[in-house]
Amino acid sequence: MGVPLPLRLPALLALALIVLPVLGLFARIDPGRLPALLTSSTALTALELSVRTALTATVLALLLGGPLAVVLARSRFPGLRFVRGCVLLPLVLPPVVGGLALLYLLGRTGSLGGPLRDWFGLTLPYTTTAVVLAQTFVAMPFLVVSLEGALRAAGTEYERVSATLGAGPWLTFRRVTLPMLLPPLGSGLVLTFARALGEFGATITFAGSLRGTTRTLPLAIYTEAQADVDAAVAMSLLLVAIALLVILVARPKAVEGRA
Repeated sequence: MGVPLPLRLPALLALALIVLPVLGLFARIDPGRLPALLTSSTALTALELSVRTALTATVLALLLGGPLAVVLARSRFPGLRFVRGCVLLPLVLPPVVGGLALLYLLGRTGSLGGPLRDWFGLTLPYTTTAVVLAQTFVAMPFLVVSLEGALRAAGTEYERVSATLGAGPWLTFRRVTLPMLLPPLGSGLVLTFARALGEFGATITFAGSLRGTTRTLPLAIYTEAQADVDAAVAMSLLLVAIALLVILVARPKAVEGRA
């Protein structure tokens, strides 16, 4: 079926609105300076910290968000809709609000942060751990949405058959449910990693911007933009390249019209 002509112009304008600003980054930078800018100590330190914390946040999201997705998809209890809404809240909240929430919960005078400091001597804000927590807060819903949607689409027929054959809930999960989750789990983990890698608002609010400790690549871009615009643009292009790679890896083939 062809696309109606009146829809093509708005579609082109929408595409231009997305693509042209990114192309503007390429026009702003001198290609000859790009290798030196990307291999500077500032860029490499921020990239290393970003990748390390984003990977840690992705693992944490898997360990916590994976079971949460199964519970949401396979449970029926009063208030389920409200719980699901709370889980998805970081998707619509401004990240800085999430950072403030984490700060007032886990800060030195927070309801949990105070006891952690007094009883165990742990101080979370403005540490690398704070970066991981901020990234997990904003990125974990992506994994939960991917897995819960996949579970709901798959239905419960195979799990019911497994139960009738005498398999318990844990065996059914390991032998039936988990294999069904592997494809969406892969794409969900990639999207979670990408979102954690690009996190800015919650990180700068809860973890600050300390070079080598909490200054991830997005924070380094913000800092460099005030002193060296070319360096900020170069690091921005690096993030764009990573994001495009993530989209190509995680995008389901079915969405592109392929089996």
